[in-house]
Amino acid sequence: MPDHRISHIELDDATIIWRNADIEQERRIAIFDLIEENSFKPLRAAEAGHAGPWRLFLSVTDGRLVMEIRNEVDDPIETLLLGLARFRRPIREYFAICDSYYQAIRKASAQEIETIDMARRAIHDDAARLLLERLDGKVDTDFSTARRLFTLICVLHIKG
Repeated sequence: MPDHRISHIELDDATIIWRNADIEQERRIAIFDLIEENSFKPLRAAEAGHAGPWRLFLSVTDGRLVMEIRNEVDDPIETLLLGLARFRRPIREYFAICDSYYQAIRKASAQEIETIDMARRAIHDDAARLLLERLDGKVDTDFSTARRLFTLICVLHIKG
């Protein structure tokens, strides 16, 4: 039975110019949760007879997400490129709401924090659905995996 999941994920640290402790924590949690439970089947690779688990290297080059997919012994299998223009607004909104959330957890009431967190989850969910749409025909994955991948895409966009 093929094991279509991500077993290892790495971000291009050269892409990430700056990140604070809150963002670093988000990155660690997203990677941990992603490795623990995910569904990821690159369709061309699977059709060519390759099987996971997969190693994934994410970077941003020329406004595109680069997803380098490798097999378990780190042989290159395929590289997917996704234009990120449609993600600019969700990324900007997600950063803004996360900033509000991090400020709120330090001084706001529980109800205010909950309201901001609900808005944050809604933006995150919408972006995950957009990512699923953009991966359609390229990678079979589930909502939770797309959600965690969106978090990592955001981390790659931090400019300081």
